[in-house]
Amino acid sequence: MINICSPQSPPIVRSITELRALTGAWRAADQRVALVPTMGALHEGHLSLVHLARRQASKVIVSLFVNPAQFGPGEDFQSYPRDEALDAQILAAVGCDLLYAPSPAAIYPPGFVTTVTVGGLTDFMEGATRPGHFSGVTTVVAKLIIQCAPDVAVFGEKDYQQLQIIRRLAADLDLPVEIIAGPIARDPDGLALSSRNAYLTPQQRTIAPTLNRALQVAARAMAVGVPAPVAEADARRILEVAGFDAVDYIEARSADTLERLAGVVSVPARLLAAARLGRVRLLDNAPI
Repeated sequence: MINICSPQSPPIVRSITELRALTGAWRAADQRVALVPTMGALHEGHLSLVHLARRQASKVIVSLFVNPAQFGPGEDFQSYPRDEALDAQILAAVGCDLLYAPSPAAIYPPGFVTTVTVGGLTDFMEGATRPGHFSGVTTVVAKLIIQCAPDVAVFGEKDYQQLQIIRRLAADLDLPVEIIAGPIARDPDGLALSSRNAYLTPQQRTIAPTLNRALQVAARAMAVGVPAPVAEADARRILEVAGFDAVDYIEARSADTLERLAGVVSVPARLLAAARLGRVRLLDNAPI
């Protein structure tokens, strides 16, 4: 359970000028800086990334920005949960040194027309289901890394395709930052933590952990030689029987390149899935 009892919240800055004044002093003192980008509505999954960042650096910045560019038409940008004051209290309890909550103008100033796009890796799964989503993600991540200039940036493995895209972004643009992955944080019943889990009805919440269970069954099957398409189809049937409204995809992919795996899995791999319960779209993945 999140502990929000803390005597003092971290400093909150909203402009690049304020941000660089503080981080510049840290670097002058030869302090290593970590960044944890978030959209707020913090939960234990986010805090696990902050703890990981703390082990990597002496100063930790958490950014909070609900990025309109990564929401598509009809998605939940307007209703996405926002509570900056509560998020600040939560961060104080885990040793965050700075909350960067930029204004929209600090990210997208008047006249802004530039988009950062990663080719190839964004064409399938989430990229196919949510056109334009990843260009919004990569643009804001590039800006946050440039603005904060961290030594390391920490992202969760739950959004595994996004993680690999950001790694490619940093490598291709020679961004001087190390991208570190944090393991998926889960509730005791296996459901991957997500801010959008708050949208689940009680009945949907009882169904939701089936996503992880189906992935684990299929991943174990592939590990002992069951061809990927057979295991994927079995996982899809488990979800349909459990009561999921739709399964957007269940795909075995190379853990490094995200290349589609169509037979017996013989390389390090991930099984990735997205499925829907009512208005909630759940993402999860499992190593093979």
